[in-house]
Amino acid sequence: MDNDILFHFGLSTTGNDLPKMFGDVKFVCCGGSTHRMETFANYMLQELGMELPTGQSLSNICSTDRYVMYKVGPVLSINHGIGMPSMSIMLHEIIKLMHYAGCTDVVFFRIGTSGGLGMKPGTVVISEEAVNYKFQPVFQLPILGEMKSWPTTLSKEVAEEVQSCCLPGDDFDAVIKKTLSTDDFYEGQGRLDGAFCEFTVKDKMDYLQSAHDNGVGNVEMESSCFAAMTNRANIKAGVVCVTLIDRLEGDQLSTPANVLHHWEERAQQLVARYILKKLKQHQQQQQRK
Repeated sequence: MDNDILFHFGLSTTGNDLPKMFGDVKFVCCGGSTHRMETFANYMLQELGMELPTGQSLSNICSTDRYVMYKVGPVLSINHGIGMPSMSIMLHEIIKLMHYAGCTDVVFFRIGTSGGLGMKPGTVVISEEAVNYKFQPVFQLPILGEMKSWPTTLSKEVAEEVQSCCLPGDDFDAVIKKTLSTDDFYEGQGRLDGAFCEFTVKDKMDYLQSAHDNGVGNVEMESSCFAAMTNRANIKAGVVCVTLIDRLEGDQLSTPANVLHHWEERAQQLVARYILKKLKQHQQQQQRK
């Protein structure tokens, strides 16, 4: 196209110099919440040792109210909203953005929260693959009246390297497990506390236990779409989510907000360490040349 408008970001190929703005990006980190991704951007600013001029702060690059985007050196921090449709829209446009900017060897991350299965709350689950409601590693989408399917395996290399960034002194565990990705927060995840509930406690527990027995460590609402689309684009990707509750023990969160906030930082810390490690390795390679 003569002009490709990335509508939900408020950017375009003719209205913006995308190579100049984004050409050095090596890491795209996304999460559901606008506030969480702004917090992550400021955290990366600190971790990368970058200082903004006095009186200035990070600015949201998007000019719409759908998504927020912050750039800190080679790191792009963007929210994806709740659920796979919102994730899909963001990924279509960010993949095109990276292409137009001429970016290479970019690693994508979803950093988020989830419900655990048999996991101590506060545990970080690094996804090896995302599975659907039948525990199959596929993402399905009806296109022009036909159901299409794509695999949802994530980078084993990235998962293992992120796990290795969990240090002996950390007060949490990081495990590699499958992630159950659903289309709904309440009934789709077997919750008993929604506006509707047409199944029993036993039905719920049998299903969640079956998921756990099939290697599922956590439940959320975006990873199948994320894994499938990054796979299609041949992009290395990882999903790193902290568990806020053990769904085998209950449905509602009663943990204090300050504790939840502390737990949320754990996934961000691991991804930040991975990024710093990779940047250091790249710097050393350049020095040897």
